[in-house]
This record gives sequence, structure tokens and C-alpha cells, in this order.
Amino acid sequence: MKNIAIVVATLAFVAAPAFAAKPCDELKTEIAAKLDAKGVVGYTLDIVDTAQIADQNVIGSCDGGTKKITYSRGGMKVAKEPAPAPQ
Repeated sequence: MKNIAIVVATLAFVAAPAFAAKPCDELKTEIAAKLDAKGVVGYTLDIVDTAQIADQNVIGSCDGGTKKITYSRGGMKVAKEPAPAPQ
């Protein structure tokens, strides 16, 4: 659990300023790939207008700083491949 916090904190301080000009979908995909590579599961990444940020955990800025990517734990990740049909 402590490793997850370290990964999120690292992404927040390193990725956010460097990728502010990137399109949000592209940055969200990159962040998800990094979290998956670290073995993080059960999280949700959301794209939120900067004006609507309250107490969410912001880990990225995109679309020229007009939107933020937020991280929350305990969310359900959608499977990348559909489950096989029962036979």
C-alpha cells in the first residue's frame, strides 16, 4: 500500500507539469500503463475540469492545464478483453 502512495506521488510531481500540453486521453493512457506496470490494481483515473477539482488526488494536468487527471483507489477497472462466451 505504501508503494502505491509512492507511485502516485511520483506521478503527481513529475508527470503533471511535463505533460500539461498533452491531450487528456493520451496522458490518461500513459499513466494507466505506468500504474499497471507497477502492479497497481483497483484504481480509477478520471478527467476533470480544473474548476471542478475539490479534494481529489490530482496526478496529471492536460489540455493546456484546463483539465486534470485524478486518481482514486478502490475503483473497478474495465477488462481490456471481453470474457469468453460460455459453451
